[in-house]
Amino acid sequence: MNLADSLCVHENPVVACRARRLLAGESERSRAVRGLRRAIGSSEMATRLLRTLDADRFGPYRKWQGPHWTLYSLAEIGFPAGDGRLLPLRRCVMDWMFAPAFLKPPSTMFFPGQPRRPRRCASMEGNTIWSQLVLGIVDDERVPLLVDRLVAFQWPDGGWNCDKRPGARASSVQETLLPLRGLARWHRATGDERARRAARRASEFLLARHLLWRRRDGALIEPEWGGPVDRIHYPIRFYDVLSALLVMAEMGLVRDRRCRDALDLLERKRLADGTFPVEWTNVRKADRIVSRGTYADWGMLRGKRGNPLVTVDALYVLGEAGRSA
Repeated sequence: MNLADSLCVHENPVVACRARRLLAGESERSRAVRGLRRAIGSSEMATRLLRTLDADRFGPYRKWQGPHWTLYSLAEIGFPAGDGRLLPLRRCVMDWMFAPAFLKPPSTMFFPGQPRRPRRCASMEGNTIWSQLVLGIVDDERVPLLVDRLVAFQWPDGGWNCDKRPGARASSVQETLLPLRGLARWHRATGDERARRAARRASEFLLARHLLWRRRDGALIEPEWGGPVDRIHYPIRFYDVLSALLVMAEMGLVRDRRCRDALDLLERKRLADGTFPVEWTNVRKADRIVSRGTYADWGMLRGKRGNPLVTVDALYVLGEAGRSA
């Protein structure tokens, strides 16, 4: 049995379901995938993540246990779409994002003479759009307004930025990838041409840098936060080699010649057994509310052994790029 086949029958339904969809190309409507979705809904990972429902001390964005990140994590693991248990989390997130203070300083800032460079952590809107689409719990009235907000706040270079320093003139890769993913998914779901154009502009911003390297001198991009971009991050992924390539693969752009260097880098990370490791994380498993805590067990997050969830994504990216061997 090869590696992809073994992942498709993995004991963890989260791994098996993702492998069947991304590596074997099975339909969401297939009996196997539908059965695995049900198993994910009652799995230990989902049960632990849903502990958020029983907590009354969460801020919506609390890293990584608040409702915003819980919905993102549930979308990541393939939680069954349309589950009513998610609606209180959705309501909490949307009420927060549409509260009057959300678009006021310091959360959102405009500087004199820079009307087209609003400082806004657009990853919040991007994550929210993407998570609700994946989970099948779209707030039909307010999610389109988040799309409008992203389109309106997009910088002239195609990205977004939350840098509060007046001297910032270029978008941030971390604040661009997640809005890009959300808008691309929104376009696929609705056909919204504004979202398609905005997503394409954002992808060009990243591709112009060959995803990981600065335009002015070819040096590796070194973000001030979020971890080194040339290492694989998991489970919270703002920007790294695998997450950038994953979004390019989802958009059908991973065979663009400007992805080649990042693909080469990813291939070099393959371990002797064919799996791929997690190389950087800012998450720690915890049974209580702690800074950057997570209730779920995401598998091996350090060391020399491969992580099956990361391996599925890496094999999918390489397959979409024509590098399946």
